[in-house]
Formats: sequence, structure tokens, C-alpha cells
Amino acid sequence: MNLYWSTELLILALATTFSIVGSLLIIRFDWKRYGLLFLISGLVGNILCYIFVKTGFYSFPVRIFPKISIMPFEAILTVFPFYVLLGVRYSPKSWAYKIPFYWTIVHLGMLGETLILNSTKLIDYNFKWDFWDSYTWWWIYFLLFDWIGNLMVPEKAQRPISQDSFRYGKWAWIVFHFIVIITIFLGGLYLGGVMFFQ
Repeated sequence: MNLYWSTELLILALATTFSIVGSLLIIRFDWKRYGLLFLISGLVGNILCYIFVKTGFYSFPVRIFPKISIMPFEAILTVFPFYVLLGVRYSPKSWAYKIPFYWTIVHLGMLGETLILNSTKLIDYNFKWDFWDSYTWWWIYFLLFDWIGNLMVPEKAQRPISQDSFRYGKWAWIVFHFIVIITIFLGGLYLGGVMFFQ
């Protein structure tokens, strides 16, 4: 195994480990409901990913278990459910503030995916799949599971960020605006570069 592959496998292992630890910290507040939500979102994530890979939209050249699966099922089974649990636990109740919350999560996810796409062999976009397809499916997945999660997990097990924190000058307003603006700027640079050099 060369150093290039070792680095990519290390990224997968760290992402999986971090997501497991983060998920357990949330699951402890209601292990039955959050645990079930974790499993359902992980299963749906793997099914969708499997369909997209078999359709030829994208592929995963480097995997921890290449002889067992055509995709990094262990990362998909942990990373996406962790984001789902994070959203259900902390997203604001009002859609006026829930949208910026998920906007930030989706943009951070797409930033990570784009860096991995361009710097590693963990994922390759193939037939008719691009940045906007991933972006759209991130939104669909997280909004769907926010709805499902809020049906499953009682309010007493949630701790939504207060709406007051999103007011001008407050910590959430500063953090979420900063992340969204920076990632939009970086996304524009990336898409401009792709269009210019094609």
C-alpha cells in the first residue's frame, strides 16, 4: 500500500471515528430514538449511494474494504447520520432560522466533498454528475431527515439554537454568515475555474 492510498484510508478512518464519537454524544440524550434515527439515515444514505454508484454517476476508487463493497459504506453509515443527528438536536424550530442552519451544514459538507474530489482519489464524478447534483441531494437528504427526526425525537431530547442567537451581531449570526459567505466565495472560484479551464 503506497503513501497516497494510506493518506486516503486515514481520512476515511478519521471521518468515521469522529462521526461515531460525535453521534454517541448525541445518542446518549435518547438512545432509542436517536439511535434508530442514526440507523435509518445511515441505511438510506447507503442505499442512495449504492444506486448512484451502480448508475455510474460517481465512483469510489479508494475504499477501506474494496473486496466487500463498491463504496465506503462505513463512512456513509456514520458521517451522514452524524450530520442528521446534529441537525435534529440543534436546528432552530423556526424555518426562518432552520434554513441558514442547514445552509451552513450543506456548505461545509460540499466544501469537504469538493476538497476530497480535487485532492484525493476517494471519489470521482462520472456520468452526468457534478457539483450541483451533489449540492441538491445534500439538501434533499438533510431536510427529509430533519422532518423525520422531528417526528421521532421528542422536544425534550432536542436543544435547538435559540432564535435570538441568529439576530444581528449575535454569535450564531456571525458564525453562520461567515461560513456561508466564505463557502459561496470559494464555490464561485471553483466553478469559475472549472468553466475557464474546460
